[in-house]
Amino acid sequence: MDSAAHSSLAGRVNPLVIRGRTYAGHAELRPRGELVHGCADVLDETLTALPSDVRRVELDMADVVFMDTAGLQFLELLHHYGRHRHIPVAATHWSGQPRRILELAGIDTTDPLHATPPPSTAPTPEPASPARSVVALERAEQLHMLRTEVRQLRQAIVSRPVIDQARGMLMAAHACTPDDAWHILRETSQLSNTKLHTVAAALTAGAGTDGPPPPEAIRTALRTAVARRLH
Repeated sequence: MDSAAHSSLAGRVNPLVIRGRTYAGHAELRPRGELVHGCADVLDETLTALPSDVRRVELDMADVVFMDTAGLQFLELLHHYGRHRHIPVAATHWSGQPRRILELAGIDTTDPLHATPPPSTAPTPEPASPARSVVALERAEQLHMLRTEVRQLRQAIVSRPVIDQARGMLMAAHACTPDDAWHILRETSQLSNTKLHTVAAALTAGAGTDGPPPPEAIRTALRTAVARRLH
């Protein structure tokens, strides 16, 4: 017995696979992967394929590594299957992030189907809200980090030419190595409390015949940085 589906969470393919065995009217199933969009369909396919003489279904959830609110639909479908067939069902051994989501949703993590009704049949729908908010916050934080990295990379691409020019000027003016020039630029930036790109642009602009001299704060910081590095 083997049912699977794919998810595209965070741009990766991580299939939910349900393997299992049946014996003496007992079905033991072991899902592996993520409970995300489509997971209820995988479970439905698995349950439909079970022999008609199955009198008990147990799911070992130890290999489920992630779930969002689709996992609650997964549990609801399992609950309805047991109620419709009039047989006991269980989903045990939750761990990691899925267990935390169940805890936040106020669902019994020992066996969500044993003591707690599924979300749709609970007296109020509020228990599912914390799970939604936690997953949404996690995804929003990841998206913010990615956007910040992209913005920093774009800035680095734009800034690199002028920084390289400033390093070349320092190497020529002080007969220093590329590494020395880099440290001088970085310390000048720190001492003058000025962005590195701005320091580099001020130095290269002032190198021209009619170019304006760097601001006094940058000139002072530069003298200090050169003295510390080269003397």
